[in-house]
Amino acid sequence: MKRFGTVSPLVVVLLLTGCLYSLSGGGGLPKNVRTVAVIPFENETANPELTSELHQELRKAMSDRLGLRDATEQKATAIVRGKIVRYEADVPISFSADPNRATSARRRLQMVVDVEIVDQTTGKVLYQRSGVSAEGEYAEREEGTGRKQAIQRIVNDIVEGAQSQW
Repeated sequence: MKRFGTVSPLVVVLLLTGCLYSLSGGGGLPKNVRTVAVIPFENETANPELTSELHQELRKAMSDRLGLRDATEQKATAIVRGKIVRYEADVPISFSADPNRATSARRRLQMVVDVEIVDQTTGKVLYQRSGVSAEGEYAEREEGTGRKQAIQRIVNDIVEGAQSQW
């Protein structure tokens, strides 16, 4: 009986070690993907700032969150490319009907992109999604704040989606 009590903790430790080891596999990047080139997205909207703002945030996220080094398109093992297909701003969501109240209006914007991440060494599409959509809210005349929210949400969706595929 006493012997069973001393073996049991050892068995538990071994089982837990095995479970933790098996949980650590998967969900990472393919071993060959170490560098990335984020190509500025094609912009089908009338807002020229979107391309550079999205490009900068996506490059930063690829480095900070996925651990990929920035590289030129010719040298990168993976490329990220896409297009901004829709950007709608100035959608009112709240305002004061009472002219005596100094309530500022709230606005909403929506941004939609298509994205693709390709392993250049194999030619395999690692992640592809059309219609990645996000919204941002902002006070009247502060569209940049809402745009930053929407871009951050889109970047999060792309990074999380890519991680779930690999």
